[in-house]
Amino acid sequence: MEKQTEKGGRAIHNNMAMDDACCAQVEKYVIGLDYGTLSARAVIVGVNDGEVVSESVYAYPHGVLRTVPGTEEELPSDYALQEIDDYVEAMYETIRGAVEQSGCKAEDIIGIGIDATSSTFLPLTESGKPLCKTERFKRNPHAQLKLWKHHGAQAEAERITELANRRKENFMMRCGGRVNAEWMLPKLLEIAGKAPDLYEATDNFIEVSDYLVYLLTGEVTRCMCHAGYKLLWNEEDGYPSEDFMWALHPPLVSLKEKLKGRQVQVGECAGKLTQESADRLGLKAGTAVAASLIDAHVAVPSAGIDGPDKALMILGTSCCMMLCSQKLSYVQGISGCVRNAVLPGLYAYEAGQSAVGDLFDWFVSNCVPGAYEKEAQRLGVSIHTLLSGKASRLAPGQSGLIALDWWNGNRSCLADAKLTGMILGLTLGTKPEEIYRALLEATAFGMRAIFEEFAKGGIVAEELYACGGIVHKNPFMMQLYADILGKTILTSSTEQGSAFGAAVYASVAAGVEAGGYASVNEAARSMGKTGEKKYEPVPGNVEAYHRLYKEYKLLHDYFGTGGNEVMHRMKE
Repeated sequence: MEKQTEKGGRAIHNNMAMDDACCAQVEKYVIGLDYGTLSARAVIVGVNDGEVVSESVYAYPHGVLRTVPGTEEELPSDYALQEIDDYVEAMYETIRGAVEQSGCKAEDIIGIGIDATSSTFLPLTESGKPLCKTERFKRNPHAQLKLWKHHGAQAEAERITELANRRKENFMMRCGGRVNAEWMLPKLLEIAGKAPDLYEATDNFIEVSDYLVYLLTGEVTRCMCHAGYKLLWNEEDGYPSEDFMWALHPPLVSLKEKLKGRQVQVGECAGKLTQESADRLGLKAGTAVAASLIDAHVAVPSAGIDGPDKALMILGTSCCMMLCSQKLSYVQGISGCVRNAVLPGLYAYEAGQSAVGDLFDWFVSNCVPGAYEKEAQRLGVSIHTLLSGKASRLAPGQSGLIALDWWNGNRSCLADAKLTGMILGLTLGTKPEEIYRALLEATAFGMRAIFEEFAKGGIVAEELYACGGIVHKNPFMMQLYADILGKTILTSSTEQGSAFGAAVYASVAAGVEAGGYASVNEAARSMGKTGEKKYEPVPGNVEAYHRLYKEYKLLHDYFGTGGNEVMHRMKE
């Protein structure tokens, strides 16, 4: 999920420590580093009270690559590749900047936690060097850092899904019966099929957050949280069998040999900061570095969630929804269900949507007339604020519009990257704010469809929380979500979401003796931030949206479950 920032390639530091006394109030601190789609953010957080004392943001200079590196050849539209150097530079720049701004002593910083989008990975040589930095593969797109939203492996995802369901593989019940193109296994199958020489030359396929932990510690580790959600691994059965891999694509039989690293779990210490890394960061050698994490997952304890049956929506460029439960159940089209992946002893279910903030930004960038831009400038507000204000004056259903929120495919619960967006009911009198509202409603309808699938599996959220940039920027949207979902929404007061959550896990990796915590649950209760702001559903709006949702669901099922595959045909 993308975290919006400022200008590319420059770390922006925000000192939240008012004076030296701020650091004196809390004895120990931890660092959380969060990698989004376009930027990285580091925060330093007090272990005792969860107060953020400083933060630093770095926007990737190269963003998402549009051409094959070293050439002017355009990449296919469904490719999403990035430059690994941007990630490495972001790590050193943000952590060093946050440390300098905080004024905290190096010996008082006891741990570092790193999370990233997933599956975002790259192939390494035997010496740990990215293959994209070798002369042989530097212009091969499959050697580059492959971003989570790379959808070039949709055909491979469908192939895995078909084979696994035909063979009745046990692992399919944990991913809702469908494999998503955003996961690691389809992308590996894509590499093995389209770049077999690169696959053969790779010694280790590694998630980027595991790679960054390796740079800091010199220890090659593999967090099984990533493996559970992106590589169909589980505690009972391990990875898919060699027999399955042979049936899928014979070269993949060797895949386990190319997944190197000591297996670690969330909250575990993956290694200690080397002297070289410590010198670069202004920290103390031997500082604990936590097992790497998935960006959406770490937000759970940051919101103060410490137990089961509480759902968290992380609303940003895309949306992830996390729900921890004591039950193991089948839920169609989820992004995975893994035990001990977020909170100890609980199954963590992941679902979500591939476009939320991205969808609204698309509309603002491409479809808003100049008169609206001038009005926003005159009022001194953003286009989003202007449109939200105008849209808030409309009643539910007043515009006659309804939309399907699939501008970047459907992640859950259809798990189909070939699906595309749609707006129904446009007339010559349709206004921009009406379309904007319909898009906001569509994303909320999509989330409601996800909750309905969970309920079918007996997994119900007793409490609903929300975090992410949109939560603080657009109260109108949050009220709309409460009305459409028919649920009270509690918000997290921290605006650093995932980075803050990575710091929570760092406090557990550091351990009690160093001044940290014994468990993620304990750390969540002490450090987590549940805000005072909450959104209650308005009864009249709930009833109106109940009727509108029925229309959304008709379109959702017709275009998404085989009633009419025109979207697939047009995508071709």
